Amino acid sequence: MGSFRGHALPGSFIFFTGAWWTAKCILKYACKKHKRTSYLGCKALFQRIEILEGIILICMALTGMTGEQFVPAGPHLVLYDHKEGQWVQLLSWHHFTMYFFFGLLGVMNILCFTISSLPTSLTKLMLSNAFFVEGLVAFVELFTRTNVIVELLRTSLVLLQGSWLWQIGFVLYPPSGGPAWDPNDHDNIMFLTICFCWHYALTFIVIGVIYAFVTWLVTSRLRRFCPSEVGLLKTADREQESEEEMRF
Repeated sequence: MGSFRGHALPGSFIFFTGAWWTAKCILKYACKKHKRTSYLGCKALFQRIEILEGIILICMALTGMTGEQFVPAGPHLVLYDHKEGQWVQLLSWHHFTMYFFFGLLGVMNILCFTISSLPTSLTKLMLSNAFFVEGLVAFVELFTRTNVIVELLRTSLVLLQGSWLWQIGFVLYPPSGGPAWDPNDHDNIMFLTICFCWHYALTFIVIGVIYAFVTWLVTSRLRRFCPSEVGLLKTADREQESEEEMRF
């Protein structure tokens, strides 16, 4: 991560993951709002989405782990140099470990949605291990019923972290080859404070665009996968049962 590309790669991964989680959260919420929709097909669809998400997370984690280890100046899986008597590239090993925990999150996604005996809340616990700030919100989700506001708060923080890694890459390692920003310059500090708020505002714009697209998709396209029931409305009990089926 000691370069612009080193910040851009995890920043892109995290931002993509945040956008993916936002779309999935809104898709679940939009499906729940259609009370006359059969949820059985939707439940199977979301299970396949979770498994696909796990595979994507594992692939991204492996890409990051490989990059940290096998770049020209990387440790190449050597943790300690006995001849020199010193540790080898501990910063790269630190980032390697970060990617590793995201890989574990992907593995847990696959296991929880293929083995019915495992509680799906384990994915939230593994997410808490992979993140810190976002983990505070994800940890709350362990003890609350499915809440779209809490989930969107978590995804907004994930989007913020991804875009902010790009910003820090520009600050510390300008791609134009110029010098890094002076961290002691008061104007730089003031601008970065403003810039951080702009980045967070950007996450809400992204969430708004995704929300508009996903709700349009559900109302106009996705009904073919969740066909409407004919002739009868659901009773209150069946509505409650359907909502429970949608909770992961």
